[in-house]
Order: sequence, then structure tokens, then C-alpha cells
Amino acid sequence: MNWYITKIVFNITTEQSTNQFDEQLRLVNADSKEEAFLKARTIGLKEEDTFYNDKMRKVKWEFVNVSEILPLNTLEDGTELYSQIHEASEAEQYRHVVHQKAIALRKDSTLLN
Repeated sequence: MNWYITKIVFNITTEQSTNQFDEQLRLVNADSKEEAFLKARTIGLKEEDTFYNDKMRKVKWEFVNVSEILPLNTLEDGTELYSQIHEASEAEQYRHVVHQKAIALRKDSTLLN
């Protein structure tokens, strides 16, 4: 069995909002890339949901598909699991957001202990 990182994409729709897409990275254990794809699809289909939010608006999570499968050859401290390059028109603003997220993580009491 091998480990794979799979990206499962959901389309989130509500009655009064624009479409949103949730991209989830999921760890899957499978004998082959094809089996990992099928397992990830099964996860996505099982997690489709429709419910009413706190404002009594219908929310629908619809599975779109599996968009990526990456094999994990080794599991060691510091192993890169996923990488994505962002292009930002405002580089300083992007850097600022990254720094703000890091500050928020450091302030999290669980990281200070």
C-alpha cells in the first residue's frame, strides 16, 4: 500500500451567494494511483450534503471531482506534502497576509506550550 495526497473539490452554493469552491487535501492509502483516485471520489461523493444554515438558507456541498493525486514516497520530518505557486498583483499585500496568519498561529495558546 502507498500513501497519496488527493485534492477533492466541492462546489458550495447557497440561495443568495456566488459559487464557492472548497479544495480539500486528503491522505489516501491505496495500492495504485487509480485506486487512490477511486477512493478519493468515494470520499467526495459520501461527503456531499445539503442543509440549512443559521439564516435558514439552503446550503449545498456538491462534489465536483478529484483534481490532483500526488504520491508520497517517504514520510519523514519536513517532507513536502503539497506546493502551489500563487501569483499576486500586490506582492507586499500578499506577504502581509502571510505574516498576519503566522502571527495569529503563534498567538494560539497551543503553539506556545
